[in-house]
Amino acid sequence: MARNALVFVAILASVGMACVVFWNVVARPEYATLTVMEGMGPHPKLPQPDETLMPTVNIARPVGWQAGQTPVAAPGLSVTAFANELDHPRWLYRLPNGDILVAESNSPGTDVPTLKTKIAGLIMSRAGAGVPSPDRIVLLRDANGDGKAEIRSVFLEKLHSPFGMALIGQDLYVANTDAILRFTYHDGDLRITQPGVKVVDLPSGYNHHWTKNILPSPDGRALYVTVGSNSNVGENGMAVEEDRARIDRLDLATGKLAPFATGLRNPNGLAWEPQTGALWVVVNERDEIGSDLVPDYITAVKEGAFYGWPYSYYGQHVDARAQPPQPDLVAKAVVPDYAVGPHTASLGIAFSQGADALPDTWRHGLFVAQHGSWNRRPKSGYKVIYVPFENGQPAGLPRDVLTGFLAAGEEHVYGRPVDVLLARDGALLVTDDVGKTVWRVSSAEQP
Repeated sequence: MARNALVFVAILASVGMACVVFWNVVARPEYATLTVMEGMGPHPKLPQPDETLMPTVNIARPVGWQAGQTPVAAPGLSVTAFANELDHPRWLYRLPNGDILVAESNSPGTDVPTLKTKIAGLIMSRAGAGVPSPDRIVLLRDANGDGKAEIRSVFLEKLHSPFGMALIGQDLYVANTDAILRFTYHDGDLRITQPGVKVVDLPSGYNHHWTKNILPSPDGRALYVTVGSNSNVGENGMAVEEDRARIDRLDLATGKLAPFATGLRNPNGLAWEPQTGALWVVVNERDEIGSDLVPDYITAVKEGAFYGWPYSYYGQHVDARAQPPQPDLVAKAVVPDYAVGPHTASLGIAFSQGADALPDTWRHGLFVAQHGSWNRRPKSGYKVIYVPFENGQPAGLPRDVLTGFLAAGEEHVYGRPVDVLLARDGALLVTDDVGKTVWRVSSAEQP
């Protein structure tokens, strides 16, 4: 039966959405048995895996925002467009003078060429992720302080699926999908035309998880670099996972790239916790064992720690799909600090210290942008949440900051949050790739 089903899918793949019909109608439908909230917090519920013949597929068609339409801000907050009509805006960076850099980027389209990834590509295209990568960084400047970027400039172009950015002195580092480049930046520059200097190559070739984020160390001597896995759970063999599914530390003096923490399926956002100075990361966990598994998570990163992928999740919960098993590694797997819900595709994070344009109740925690699920029934994510912190650790359940990205009935989506960043005036900025917008969140009393 399984072999015949796969042959059938191969035929249907040539006609696009027919493969999705097969997944949802012919294959056994699978539904969550827990709420998203039950998969959140320091002790999420982890039911038994529910592996079906075909993965759950439950996509929302992107329709964009109508004129005057915005996401829904939490009570006491307001949301306006900081900049719109952008081209797939993904990642954010704030320069010292307050200018905002936006990486307009998408996948380089170099995933492992299997039947499964081809079908996944069709599904992702219907979720708004199939557009060509603009391969550039745009600068936005709010020169008059009215909360809108009236100056826009193509800052860097001819990049290769750029993502993370970091400025150290006059050196601007940009993480392409295959390498970190260095450019010379001068305060107030609207455009850089000089070619970048390659600092170090990054794992590329096949690039299932293509995003590479970077964060400078507090002393400016190193960059921390995220590298996602090349598969869901090692199904393409561990040879293609060499130097992947981890956070690396790049010594800028020597150019040496060394592992800092491993077993992280798809790490994305990085941030320094302001009270303890600990490095925090948000990680997208594995798929295809049910709508309730496995919750994405945020965690303080322990140097030298192994976080389980692909052999286990949430500590010693063994994933039998990863072969051959590695019980010695599983025994060392670290339990993450805090779950942020299954399949929420949580990407960007930002600690709220300095969020002076927000009420005090939003200034002591972590903002998390949740891009939204494509494989959970019902859907999860499609929002920005806030996790309160005390003494450097999460304290309490998350609260919604921005919702309304997902239309009523869950069939359509207006936008999808990607990254979060505090502007110089203390407002929260949120990239929305499908909605082509950077949103600005402030107090309802603020302009």
